[in-house]
Amino acid sequence: MAPLPPDVSYVDSVTPEFQADRALAAKYSRQGPRYTSYPTAPQFREDFPKDQYYSWLRESEDRKSAPLSLYVHIPFCNDICYYCGCNKVVTRDQQATRDYLRHLEMEVISQARSVGGSRPVTQMHWGGGTPNFLDSGEITELMHMLASHFHLLDRGYREYSIEVDPRVTKPDTIALLKGLGFNRISLGIQDFDRLVQKAINRIQPYQQVAPLVECIRRNDFRSLSFDLIYGLPHQDRHTMDETLRRVVDLKPDRIACYNYAHLPERFSSQRAIDRLSLPDPEEKLLLQYMIGRRLQEAGYRHIGMDHYVLPGDELAIAQQEGRLQRNFQGYSLNMAEDLLGLGVSAISQLGDFYIQNARDLDCYYALIDQGKSAAFRGCKISREDKMRRYIIMGLICELRLDITEFNRRFGIDFHARFHREIGTMRAMEADGLLHATAEELQVTEHGRPFLRNICMVFDAYLEARPDAPLLKSYSRTI
Repeated sequence: MAPLPPDVSYVDSVTPEFQADRALAAKYSRQGPRYTSYPTAPQFREDFPKDQYYSWLRESEDRKSAPLSLYVHIPFCNDICYYCGCNKVVTRDQQATRDYLRHLEMEVISQARSVGGSRPVTQMHWGGGTPNFLDSGEITELMHMLASHFHLLDRGYREYSIEVDPRVTKPDTIALLKGLGFNRISLGIQDFDRLVQKAINRIQPYQQVAPLVECIRRNDFRSLSFDLIYGLPHQDRHTMDETLRRVVDLKPDRIACYNYAHLPERFSSQRAIDRLSLPDPEEKLLLQYMIGRRLQEAGYRHIGMDHYVLPGDELAIAQQEGRLQRNFQGYSLNMAEDLLGLGVSAISQLGDFYIQNARDLDCYYALIDQGKSAAFRGCKISREDKMRRYIIMGLICELRLDITEFNRRFGIDFHARFHREIGTMRAMEADGLLHATAEELQVTEHGRPFLRNICMVFDAYLEARPDAPLLKSYSRTI
């Protein structure tokens, strides 16, 4: 991507390359998954084969020494952010956490017994909600709880991360998190424009964020991540230009730029957003284009979908070495085959099973109080799912599929098995989105904005009709 001349603003950078993307956007814009898993969450069912899952747990003793990844969901927030589609509980009652930690401990004890508490936890992530809704004592209590029942690592290579809300994070909290073993931290920035922040009910000025960034650096975290969202109310090329300037000045190690999914029929808080204040599709595509151009010119590498990292970051190295993975927390290093989710709505990926805990807090509490598993829905992954997951995750993590390796791994002929999908790929190749040879599929730079569309070609669960009910549960790809 050629840099702009020094006298040209990003605001005015509508190049022929963008004009070509704009024409393709009209062709490919449709609703589709983000592929944090395959099969995707809408395929999880309450009547999944639980008996097979529990039988597998009892019989999988050989896995109980293998590395494990933990995800802990803290659902509470002080205030509601109108754009948010996460599973959260908005409350100012600090006592709400006491009930939650009590039930979480009961789940932790049960899961450590079933999944294997002696397994080295190479990765851990706390998400939400707002994990630092917990006060310092509760954060310490939760970490001690996990360390008492799982083998947390206190040295050597590990990836322990936490999401924090800049509005409620103090310097002593940052020091505590580092002292407890977290080495990666993520800040939800979304946008620095005051009008945009007001429209989404999330006021956090640059003057509040910058000192927090400095504090994180003083405490020597391995990496700092920012989450940004484009497509929010009142965003345009001018506000995004200023937000990106400030982000580049702060220079986080990783930046995730998500496409805002306006689904007010699914998320009631989004009904507070005036749809007429949202950028139109052409402006939204330009925002995406500006983000990629500005960050890459600032030295960031674009990995996979939505994510940018500095060249020396471990995610960039992992992508080069084929160790990059994508799961429910986005992109991370592939350090453990099994992911155990703890807490309300948390999702696990264990063996051939995806398992999701009850999404409703009262239901989660009731199951735990009855001495039952919090698992509420899930699915068992078939051989067909594994083949298609391998293809989709290869494209979304490495931007390529090694067809020779696929054939060796699964013992089939890719071209014979997926001849219909290859036909669809030919049309995408004609549009410049990818290169296809007998040996590999390679996503082009021009195809990056359409990566979700490319992956959708191999999704067996999507119906052919663009108005299919399943598709309506997803956000638009462009």
